[in-house]
Amino acid sequence: MKRTVVSSAIFLLFSVAAFRMASGAGASGDSLQPANKWQSPPEDLLKVLHAPQLPWVWTAPTGSYLFLADPVIYPPLDELAAPMHKLAGMRVNPVINSHHGEHGGTSPRLIRVDDGTTTLLDIGENAEIYEIEWTVDGQRFALTVKHSDQMGLWIGSVDGKVTRVENIALNPLMGNAVRWLPDQKRLLVRSIPKRGPAPKPPAIPAGPAILEGEGASARSTYEARNLLETAHDDALFDYYTTSELMIVDPSAGKVNIIGKPAPYVTADFSPSGEYLLIERLVGPWSHEVAWWRFASKIEVWDDKGKLIANIASLPVADEVPVHGVPLGPRSVSWRPTAPHTIFWVEALDGGDPVASVPHRDRLMFLDAPFTSEPREVFRAEHRIQPGRNAWTAEGGTLMLTQWERIRRWRYVWLLDVDKGTSRLWFDLDEDDRYGDPGYPLFRPLSNGFWVLRQKGNAVYFRGSGATDQGDRPFLDLRHRDTGKTERLFRCDTGRYEYFVAFAGDEDHFVLRSESAVDVPNYYLATFGKETEGSEGEANRVMTRVPITRFEDPTPELRKIEKRIVRYERKDGVPLSFYLHLPPGYKEGTPLPTVLYAYPLEYSGATTAGQVRGSAQRFMRLYGASHLFFLLRGYAVLDQAAMPMIGDPETTYDTFVPQLVADAEAAVAKAIEMGVADPERIGIIGHSHGGLMVANLLAHTDLFRAGIARSGSYNKTNQPFGFQSERRSLFEARDVYIQVSPTFFADQVNEPILIIHGDDDSNPGTLTFQSEVFFEAVRGSGGTARLVLLPFEDHGYQARESVEHVLWEQLRWFDKYVKGAETATSQDYDLE
Repeated sequence: MKRTVVSSAIFLLFSVAAFRMASGAGASGDSLQPANKWQSPPEDLLKVLHAPQLPWVWTAPTGSYLFLADPVIYPPLDELAAPMHKLAGMRVNPVINSHHGEHGGTSPRLIRVDDGTTTLLDIGENAEIYEIEWTVDGQRFALTVKHSDQMGLWIGSVDGKVTRVENIALNPLMGNAVRWLPDQKRLLVRSIPKRGPAPKPPAIPAGPAILEGEGASARSTYEARNLLETAHDDALFDYYTTSELMIVDPSAGKVNIIGKPAPYVTADFSPSGEYLLIERLVGPWSHEVAWWRFASKIEVWDDKGKLIANIASLPVADEVPVHGVPLGPRSVSWRPTAPHTIFWVEALDGGDPVASVPHRDRLMFLDAPFTSEPREVFRAEHRIQPGRNAWTAEGGTLMLTQWERIRRWRYVWLLDVDKGTSRLWFDLDEDDRYGDPGYPLFRPLSNGFWVLRQKGNAVYFRGSGATDQGDRPFLDLRHRDTGKTERLFRCDTGRYEYFVAFAGDEDHFVLRSESAVDVPNYYLATFGKETEGSEGEANRVMTRVPITRFEDPTPELRKIEKRIVRYERKDGVPLSFYLHLPPGYKEGTPLPTVLYAYPLEYSGATTAGQVRGSAQRFMRLYGASHLFFLLRGYAVLDQAAMPMIGDPETTYDTFVPQLVADAEAAVAKAIEMGVADPERIGIIGHSHGGLMVANLLAHTDLFRAGIARSGSYNKTNQPFGFQSERRSLFEARDVYIQVSPTFFADQVNEPILIIHGDDDSNPGTLTFQSEVFFEAVRGSGGTARLVLLPFEDHGYQARESVEHVLWEQLRWFDKYVKGAETATSQDYDLE
């Protein structure tokens, strides 16, 4: 049996090689086809695809101004085809020394919140805004701007004046390249140092590629691709990641260089402005992990760049346990409310999430002059979550979040680090959207550091407000002493509205409001007296004044109807999907139907069935969206719930049976409603959803055809874990095989369109998986078509690619789903 599996795998790999040599973008049936030309969908769909986009919006810290820019999307393919370097988990554009394939926003402008006055900002033609850094008072800002030859630095003010800082090229590869100093007058900048031309590749490699292991422990195969491979790669990594730290005074026109050029990961001034926290990478560079796992040194400098203290020397983190964390200090940062105190987290379990220990992490701190031993402040029973910890402005209180992996549970603690006291504030199931308290609001201190936004002893929280009728965003005050919440605002059921930021004081705020028929716009809202809102909830009556007046770029989409539909799986698990009906739909008419879904993992049935999203969102179509089928007379079951319920250690033991049960329930409900023609239902999914599509075609006859994009079809290619699965292939061999549709390709007896970016950098969905799966289906007599998109990654960006994928998808389902003969629900057996 083992010999048969290996031989089959070798045969498939040889078949893939033959396919690449003999064909181009696609193949169908038993014969290979030559490469196809780029295709486009019909004009009415192109009009929707390329309709003007709503702008990106940044809010000033005071809430007094909105900064707008129009997003750049669908670049021409020649941009993706331009030279780039794959360096330690990054794709580097060598021309601008930034990330390859990324775009910003154009036509920047400021809108004054109190009166809606718009001021245009002139940064030149073809320049794109990437980042904006505001001063605390919201009067000035620093812009990271993409030019044709470099990333530039611009300084602006709310009066509309913007000026480029000459002779500085920014290096944003490993983090934000621009930050205001605590004095809010000067900037700390990561710039490109003076250097010669980039290293040229050798005529021949310096030697073979070699990896070696001896006694190493397993590590996740879901880390990164685009790793360094050669000595030339190492030299390029050095060249493009090395930055020079500068202190720039825009008003005085002064620039001071501090320290020596290095690959800086962190460079942050202390709240006092006296010290600089530095993390820099140190070689030799690993060829087995991405740059964020490279060896590094964490140091404290003075404001002139002189070394004051070595905080840690971290080795290459190339043996981190699956779903674990590296050893040594992590999440090192300044305490915002102390002049110069460093805090960090350290693992107490060896970084191993399954180690049996009383505490997993501890919180440490060290004060200036950084010569004493670090002091332990708190021991956490569970893993401390990065990015979910925040300080209060007064006292020494830290809001700290722990995560329990097995229960998927979150614990929020309040620590008084000065007094040495701690207590649990609240806890929740992280999957419980209905009970989610949301996220805290923040405000900047005068030194530029951010702390929790409070009113007295209560902290402001905002959240999505999920309900069984859809999301209803809210703004709350959560009291630290009692844990009780005071509701200040909640969106009514007929719209989708959410709090953006306070505007000047806490009686006024910026509100974003939309509905299924109303384009999103921004309003200046004012709290009023408390009244009873919809469904008997307390609410604060508001007045609102328009700030923006955006217009609907695609009015034809307003004819599409959207509903939340709830139903149950056979075992009683509650489920839901969003039913979209095409323009002009007549109630009771069965339609060709498209189901789109993505499997998600849950600990229990209650949270698995909770509704996600809102039927009141304003519809806009992006990229190769499945929702374009609505403009061709299909019904669409969107976000159909596909929960995988169980212990994180064993969820994938029942992946396929649960997937089948989820799909059966969705299809049965759509047929029962009289919406879906049971003989004309197709399924589409991307990434993990591609795996879903392939498995459902292999293990059911629910669907007439399928479209699987950028999927993973053989999990044995990830032998040390995938998704939440922590067990290795050698511990759960049958599980890995059962979830892998390549092993069941002979059972795929419905037509399947397989689409993949030809340069997918997602480690779990490397392009060859689609090639092998295609060969397995085709070689077993199935109907399959493989489309490989040149230069595309896991998602598809280029205009040519997006248009072609839309054409392929419409063509495939028009032929194999819409063109099928109509049947009645009585003819359709779901058992």
